[in-house]
Amino acid sequence: MNVHILTDSGCDLPLEFFERENTSLIPLRVQLHDKDYEDLKEIEPIKVYNYLREGNVAKTSQASPESIRKHFTELAKQNKPSIYIAISSELSGTYQTAMMIRNEVIEEFPTLQLEILDSKCASLGLGLAVKHALSLSEKGLSLDEICSSVKEFCQQMEHIFTVDQLEYLKRGGRISPTQAFVGGLLNIKPLLQLDEGRLIPLEKIRGKKKLYRRLLEIMAEKGESLHEQTIAISHGDDLSAAQELKQLIEERFQPKEIYINMIGAAIGAHSGPGTLAVFFLKKLV
Repeated sequence: MNVHILTDSGCDLPLEFFERENTSLIPLRVQLHDKDYEDLKEIEPIKVYNYLREGNVAKTSQASPESIRKHFTELAKQNKPSIYIAISSELSGTYQTAMMIRNEVIEEFPTLQLEILDSKCASLGLGLAVKHALSLSEKGLSLDEICSSVKEFCQQMEHIFTVDQLEYLKRGGRISPTQAFVGGLLNIKPLLQLDEGRLIPLEKIRGKKKLYRRLLEIMAEKGESLHEQTIAISHGDDLSAAQELKQLIEERFQPKEIYINMIGAAIGAHSGPGTLAVFFLKKLV
């Protein structure tokens, strides 16, 4: 492999992916009952979802500077060209911390070849970008070529998702208590998206069937050659809903592949159980 790829646990790829691929994982952190865990390495998502179902509030924090410095220093010693594709800087301070530590490591190891990209993505939107980068590295592309392609890929990545209960977003400070109360009262299921890495409300829809129908309409409106794509679906401990959505997408768009995985502990701590998200490449205006 020509260029080494790093990412953080905000990508929601499973641990076995990192054990199988030549890819480095920088874990975000999750706090339950005042105890810190490294996302993916020390805690399973289901533990967080059950914790939330019991009425508790889970806290999260960026990757530890020590973990980032360890990875960067090892790469510098190996003198290996590398790219760190980070979760959106609008959702975590990990990107800014990584940039700071990169500068510190370069002072000790001036030959460090490490590019850090603010993906403006999250969950499997970031995960698909990581997979894209890996495929380019396996083909022997250069550091600059991979960076350029991944930046464009991330700009095209669309994130559309819905949450089962607005209460979880309220607890995490993502929406106001009033929005959560009104939405819950009316049994409204919101559609949201990431726009430039920020959480943006898209529409409010009542009823699961209408929600799915509208989601497919949005995919048809925004998607770029969906039949040629790998589309991803992530879920908050609701595999049956993810499989139901997968079937609907397959019937309408016949994509090359649909990849499903559970939303990890760090992102799931804010989105909560029952979250459903779909990721695909959109048309660039």
